[in-house]
Amino acid sequence: MFLLNGNRLPEGTPFTDAEGNQYPQNWLNLSTEEEKNAAGITWVSDPALVDSRFYWDANLPKALEDKLEEDGSTTKGLKSNFVAQVKDTAGKLLNATDWMVIRKAERNVDIPADTVAKRAAIVAEANRLETAINATTTVEALIEVLNAQNWSE
Repeated sequence: MFLLNGNRLPEGTPFTDAEGNQYPQNWLNLSTEEEKNAAGITWVSDPALVDSRFYWDANLPKALEDKLEEDGSTTKGLKSNFVAQVKDTAGKLLNATDWMVIRKAERNVDIPADTVAKRAAIVAEANRLETAINATTTVEALIEVLNAQNWSE
């Protein structure tokens, strides 16, 4: 990105420098590097994009573990948040067939074998993910675990 006096200059936008010189919207695209340097304009690479689910910025990952605050409240870490998401996903997937479990308990009507297998696979995947998430020690390891989710049968 182009900077003038520490301020970003968006391409395709007219601007005025500190001395009051006005530049048209296409000046950055048409000017040479020497002309930009003479006007005090520098080029700085855009900051690295990061996944905001895991990082505050390129050099600062979010906390993995929960943190007890001075006021007694708890700030949830990545592990707690993603375990909660896994449980929520499993609950939503199981919800579609919960009525069959209730019917079995109330009236002893058999649950189809494919439904039993599907529910068992969902529970197994949720348990696997929760164990793997809780075992991670780095944000990178957590990302690997989450990328390996498999909610299919």
